[in-house]
Amino acid sequence: MGRFARSGAMVGVLVLTASLALTGCGDDQKKPAFVAGAQQGDAVATTSPGTTGEPSQAALPALSVSPADGSEKRPVSTEISAKIPGGGKVSKVVLTAANGANVAGRLRRDGSSWVPSAPLKYGTRYTATVTGTGTDGQARQGTSSFTTMAKPKSMIGSGLYMFSGKTYGVAMPVVAEFSPGIPKKDRAAVQKRMFVQTDPPQPGAWHWVYNGTQAYYRAPEYWKPGTTITVRLALAGIPLSNGRYGNVDRSATAKIGRAFEMKVDNATKQMTVYENGSVVRTIPVSLGKKSTPSSSGTMVVMEKKESTVFDTRDEPDPRNQYVTEIDFAQRLTWGGEYIHAAPWSEGKQGRVNVSHGCVNVSMANGRWLFGKTLVGDPITVKGTERRLEPGNGWTAWSMSWSQFVAGSAVPVPAGGQGSPF
Repeated sequence: MGRFARSGAMVGVLVLTASLALTGCGDDQKKPAFVAGAQQGDAVATTSPGTTGEPSQAALPALSVSPADGSEKRPVSTEISAKIPGGGKVSKVVLTAANGANVAGRLRRDGSSWVPSAPLKYGTRYTATVTGTGTDGQARQGTSSFTTMAKPKSMIGSGLYMFSGKTYGVAMPVVAEFSPGIPKKDRAAVQKRMFVQTDPPQPGAWHWVYNGTQAYYRAPEYWKPGTTITVRLALAGIPLSNGRYGNVDRSATAKIGRAFEMKVDNATKQMTVYENGSVVRTIPVSLGKKSTPSSSGTMVVMEKKESTVFDTRDEPDPRNQYVTEIDFAQRLTWGGEYIHAAPWSEGKQGRVNVSHGCVNVSMANGRWLFGKTLVGDPITVKGTERRLEPGNGWTAWSMSWSQFVAGSAVPVPAGGQGSPF
């Protein structure tokens, strides 16, 4: 107990779920400056000596746009931005590929840039037409053409622990994973390309762990039951300081189910189960004995296996080596802590801690819990000899909100960050 390691293997699918090989309690687990094109005809009429008094047209200031016209080898993560001399607001961006196809996208809420809804294609020429309005109320428009880079050879791996169409518990964090980890100097740029939207709207923030190999997103409080979460990790082609690039975009749209929460007190050795705020059952438990204590903190159900085998023969202490068939196993940590049925300890449950760090319950209670829980349901354990280590599982909720936002790579407004769109 007390040590854990994350597997670097990631599955190359639209939404990545790591292979959570079940072992046992205490085992290690071995994501343009614009060219001419200003509107004419809106200039102030002027006259000069010797003329007939006919008005002349003054050219409107051009937009300053990025990428600049003629730019080459642009990342496929490129966003379109523009500045209007003297101030103003961009209202519309049209991006067209060389074959004439329009590219879908959206303006960020703050107007800082326009984000394509999918990665641009490698080695392709695009033309952007941007429309805006200056502080003088006059329209501005310009065009710029640029070419994207060839597909790079050196890429990071990435993953997203969320499946489209699935329903999760109220504590389900959005978990992004990267291999190798994102260098600290690049995290702000990467974080700005990780989009989370919720319906109903709830503010949130990202928190980096594992030396940049994982980032969690959560709200100040558990998600509201019935929330829809839409995630896009728009990282394909994003350049990093180590010479690597993001590999692919990943996305998911999932639902949050009813409110279901488990609270375990080592002092009483009881689990109190709440559903939608009401106590629905109290369950006797046996936690980890002193040599292999359970972790105190808020954990999240990460995986469920109705039947599996715990194999801890790689543990250094022979007393903690065993191979045992387990029913109704629910993973809580990468280090090997689970909720599971333990018929061999039923006489101890509610009285004495005898496990290797797991939350032992009876066969009947294990079956009942297994039928009620969702991946993403929270369980809080208190009063044990060891605190939950950050990153040992989805530990996004095992810290205060102020501690959580301190792990963001960009400033977070009081109360959390809203949707960028």
